[in-house]
Amino acid sequence: MALNITLLSLGIAVITILLLFSSQLEQKINQNAKGIDLVVGAKGSPLQLILCNIFHIDFPTGNIKLAEAERIAHSRLVKKAIPLALGDSYQGYRIIGTTQDYATLYEAELAQGIWWSKELEVVAGSTVASMLKLKTGDSFMSTHGLTAEGGHHEEQHFIVKGILKPTHTVLDNLILTSIESVWEVHEHVGDTIDEVRSHKPESNQHDSTFVASSLVPSVAEGDSTKEITSMLIQYRSPMGAVMMPRLVNSQTSMQAASPAFETARLFTILGVGVEIVLGFAYVLIFISALSIFIALYNSLKERKYDLAIMRTMGATRRTLFITIVLEGSILTLLGSMAGLVMGHGTLLLLATLVEDVQKAGVNGLVLYSAEWWILGGSLVLGFVCSLLPAIQAYRTDISRVLAEN
Repeated sequence: MALNITLLSLGIAVITILLLFSSQLEQKINQNAKGIDLVVGAKGSPLQLILCNIFHIDFPTGNIKLAEAERIAHSRLVKKAIPLALGDSYQGYRIIGTTQDYATLYEAELAQGIWWSKELEVVAGSTVASMLKLKTGDSFMSTHGLTAEGGHHEEQHFIVKGILKPTHTVLDNLILTSIESVWEVHEHVGDTIDEVRSHKPESNQHDSTFVASSLVPSVAEGDSTKEITSMLIQYRSPMGAVMMPRLVNSQTSMQAASPAFETARLFTILGVGVEIVLGFAYVLIFISALSIFIALYNSLKERKYDLAIMRTMGATRRTLFITIVLEGSILTLLGSMAGLVMGHGTLLLLATLVEDVQKAGVNGLVLYSAEWWILGGSLVLGFVCSLLPAIQAYRTDISRVLAEN
């Protein structure tokens, strides 16, 4: 019987892990994509563009010209455009060149320190600060590329000016700085930051409600020498969803990707793997249920005499029926509870030991209402498994059983 309960608990544990992981992953995806209607970047895979620039779990498709991005940003269809410049990391955590509008998008607040105001000043996300033991005033060298194996930029040191409060979004895993900082670190040819600042911005002839005359205010609008990785766009009206992607994809050298569409496609891709694992879990549960049924049925044959004695001592047929049903239900309930604990414990252990799981923000201590359905389902399963043995006990012929023994 212990083996049967173990099989049941393993099946329930797999279902619990899938429930916790998929529910929290969907919640995180929705939180991270909130307020972003479109991502504009270099041509390539639209899904890669979304994964890289919203969830920061893939490599960039390339860079785009700042001047070309600004022409899209100034469209009357656009309410707000937030530039992103990627390229470096520190101890595996990405350094993102952007504006403070990016932090505002996720309603981020400082836990300590101040926002960056100069080049090479950064604000660290809560997870980054916690994992790397960063505090305000610390300095570090960035690594070229988005992996820890890249070469260091030894000539420039970033200075931590602030630490963010936890936002439970991708922002917790990022190091934010100005776009000018990213340019300065990678500047080998062309204008230096000081030379770029010497340009005087042209007047903005576009929509007066746009955030600024330039995506990067320190750079002259239309500067053809500067590049960014992508641009996050909010539409001014629903008409933007109809016209903007087509405009970008057909009339520019850039591509536009919709987070809503691409994340739906991502869930479709992930759903195939989830369904396979879920099917395996159901097979385990079916096998365990069948084993519990066989065990109860066989034990009934061995306990016929005991049941007959119970009848002679005053136990009714209904009492025997309820006893067998309770036995099966309690066994499956115990197996389900053990499976739930095992599932939560496994995810909690993974979140502690595996850095990528921790970065994803998956927590094994979260409880969902669907888990009550799992427990309720286990009671129903136990009832079904024990129903036939209980009926057999109900029909036990006392005189014949006693005569045989």
